[in-house]
Amino acid sequence: MLLISKAHGTPRHGSRDGFNGTNSATDPSSGQWVLCWRLMWPPFRRFLLPRSASPAPSPTPTDISMMSRALEVARAAAAMGETPVGAVVYETQTGKIVAEAGNRREADHDPAGHAELIAIREAARLLADWRLNRCTLVVTLEPCAMCAGAIVAARLGRVVYGADDPKAGATRSLYHLLEDPRLNHRVTPVRGVMAAESAALLREFFASRRA
Repeated sequence: MLLISKAHGTPRHGSRDGFNGTNSATDPSSGQWVLCWRLMWPPFRRFLLPRSASPAPSPTPTDISMMSRALEVARAAAAMGETPVGAVVYETQTGKIVAEAGNRREADHDPAGHAELIAIREAARLLADWRLNRCTLVVTLEPCAMCAGAIVAARLGRVVYGADDPKAGATRSLYHLLEDPRLNHRVTPVRGVMAAESAALLREFFASRRA
């Protein structure tokens, strides 16, 4: 972000700390850095000012049932030494499970071995269609940027997740990739379904690894 010093007139890049969305400037004699007025011009404002998030939809009974199944898959992954994350892809209309997977990064030595990515690939293979707009993805942990990208690419119709991921989550915690209006597909995720159970499973797993 471009900042400018009133005292010295020297442009410089800096952070958004303290930015309150107004055009107010600090005392010109203080020498503090203030926002360059050009960044408040409307074409720039849409990149700087936060957008209000869409209201989160409520989970269906099928979503809750599928999350229970995803937690079972996550526990099986933990038993294999994998981070306990489980994912299920089901047909939204019928409730039929198409594919499910747990994390496999350790087993496959694959940095992309995330549960939801594996489940998405398997669902597309079984349905012989990369477009999964008639399906719902249920995953125990908030998808990362990689998996959010796969969700958009697969045109998934619905996404349901359990616990937030403050370090890597890309659907709410760090980014809102699934609702970004610049992308060619958007889906508002159903958040926090059985979040306590998902978070507890992760805490127990990492506590046992540190013991």
